[in-house]
Amino acid sequence: MLRPVVVGLDGSPESFTAAHWAAHEARRRGLPLSLVHAWLGQAGDLPAPDTGDGEDTAGHWAQRITRDAEKELSGRYPDLPLTAEQVPTTAVSALLERAEGAEMLVLGSRGLSGLTGFLLGSVGQQVLARAACPVVMVRANERSTAERPGDEVVVALRNLAEVPGALLDFAFAAAFARGTTLRAVHVRRLPSSDYGYGLATGPVGYLDGDQEAQVNRELEEVLEPWREKYPRVRVEHTVDLAFVAGAVLRAAAEAGLLVVGRRTRRPAPGPHIGPVTHAVLHHSPVPVAVVPHD
Repeated sequence: MLRPVVVGLDGSPESFTAAHWAAHEARRRGLPLSLVHAWLGQAGDLPAPDTGDGEDTAGHWAQRITRDAEKELSGRYPDLPLTAEQVPTTAVSALLERAEGAEMLVLGSRGLSGLTGFLLGSVGQQVLARAACPVVMVRANERSTAERPGDEVVVALRNLAEVPGALLDFAFAAAFARGTTLRAVHVRRLPSSDYGYGLATGPVGYLDGDQEAQVNRELEEVLEPWREKYPRVRVEHTVDLAFVAGAVLRAAAEAGLLVVGRRTRRPAPGPHIGPVTHAVLHHSPVPVAVVPHD
């Protein structure tokens, strides 16, 4: 059974942009699309607007959100298997439950407000930190709505001695589905970039010739099994000595999708996504896929 691409709707323009992005992604991967809207009232939710006809209940508003999205997407992608549902529970609960059986979960995000865009609260951050499947955050901008043919998929690789297979699986599959280049970015982290918020616009140091050659060999060895699995994907790589988040954002400036990892933590005392991932999500203008891994 095919695992669906699931998208969370909250009635905002950002969530509808995310729905269009998810539909396009599902179509090119040959997967079904599932639209989900949770309408149980909770602090921070978008208020149900007055419809002018006396039907301003949360249930009516939920039906309008999913009905309008389903109608528009069905018209644009008539061959795409599509389902829509309204769930009378909290958004976090509904999305995490559906993430268990999803290929990916797609959410909308508002501009530079970072993770507070979805439902105007902490829903996005909680889901990112706990979802069992990759979560893609999509902004309502031109880079999300008008993806250009040939845009690279960029994957950020931290420790080459422990590169998670799930991260490369997702990145190579995304590049293959798009018929585009995969760029692997590895940064030899500076001490002050441990916190992930160094957003320098260029490299702040250089590897000598022997170091650069060694790092390139290590990177090639890491990528080789996936090159063999995806022989049609062209692979390029960038090695940098810089602040991690800044280097990743610089490499992804003209990309179509940025892929980063999230180490799963058990038990987790609260929502954690890692400082570099947090910084990238806060500043990236392109869709960002956060892939959980051990």
